[in-house]
Amino acid sequence: MGCGGTTLFYPLLITLSVALITYNIIISSNTPLKQGFPSSSSSSSSIIDPVIELPRGGSRIRGSKRRLFHTAVTASDSVYNTWQCRVMYYWFKKIRASSGPGSEMGGFTRILHNGKPDQYMDEIPTFVAQPLPPGTDQGYVVLNRPWAFVQWLQQADIKEDYILMSEPDHLIVKPIPNLAKDGYGAAFPFFYIEPKKYEKVLKKYYPEERGPVTDIDPIGNSPVIVGKAALKKIAPTWMNVSLAMKKDPEADKAFGWVLEMYAYAVSSALHGVSNILHKDFMIQPPWDTEVGDKYIIHYTYGCDYDMKGKLTYGKVGEWRFDKRSYDSTPPPRNLTMPPPGVSQSVVTLVKMVNEATANIPNWGE
Repeated sequence: MGCGGTTLFYPLLITLSVALITYNIIISSNTPLKQGFPSSSSSSSSIIDPVIELPRGGSRIRGSKRRLFHTAVTASDSVYNTWQCRVMYYWFKKIRASSGPGSEMGGFTRILHNGKPDQYMDEIPTFVAQPLPPGTDQGYVVLNRPWAFVQWLQQADIKEDYILMSEPDHLIVKPIPNLAKDGYGAAFPFFYIEPKKYEKVLKKYYPEERGPVTDIDPIGNSPVIVGKAALKKIAPTWMNVSLAMKKDPEADKAFGWVLEMYAYAVSSALHGVSNILHKDFMIQPPWDTEVGDKYIIHYTYGCDYDMKGKLTYGKVGEWRFDKRSYDSTPPPRNLTMPPPGVSQSVVTLVKMVNEATANIPNWGE
């Protein structure tokens, strides 16, 4: 998309957002995907860990057929995004190789949304997407994520029937099975995604006739495993809802940096795609202290400790690991390990980063 049409494109896209959302819903009604919720006939005994919530009527019966999913992550060509993607892809390859012939982990794509190839195209399977026109994201660069997914889903030849939407700061700890089933997605529940709390704002985007706002799952777009056919319908709506919310001062103020997460949750609900909520999908150190049976480490928070192993969150520690410390240069090889007493999740995180950087060619060059 060229920059010459920016002046016309931006107001037209925002003006047509609601119409496009409605159009997407109408189109989706002609597909075999489940629309809305099944009857609420399942008993509470079916809701057990690690699944903390099943959609109403959902069953835990698993089929024996392999259902491959493709892992996709969006990124810019910044140093910050790039080193994280390289580390992530190292662990994706290692874990997939160790998962055996029955693995449901399929291919991998980095969706690069800066509009041009970079030097890592041969290292990481990459699809180059065009960014939004200048100014459209209003400084909220994450708005490029749904637009990048729209382009990838429309243009790429994706062999798998399911998609795992992931992020550069995800480290895969063990083989991930396809947790989605029966027309439902599978997602991690975020405590800070609270549809009921923002009912007034969300009713603009999820009208009352669609159902209560509690139909909106407390999720973002990642980690999520969802059917490819479903995501092809959700993604354009996700893009338009994100843009409309960013243009709406009330929604922008309410949702802040998690705005496009709310937009995905709303869009999934608008298309009748409910999600099985998996609390064991990932952990987020330092708050989660043990890896346990989780699949992903999400290192979004800084980890600050004194030399006695005590967490000093909110204050720079004597020992620290924070991805934001490496926004202009990759972390060096052989990072200093945490002092004794630091949680197992943080120790594992640093060990994994160190192993990746030790084995990735030309690291830091």
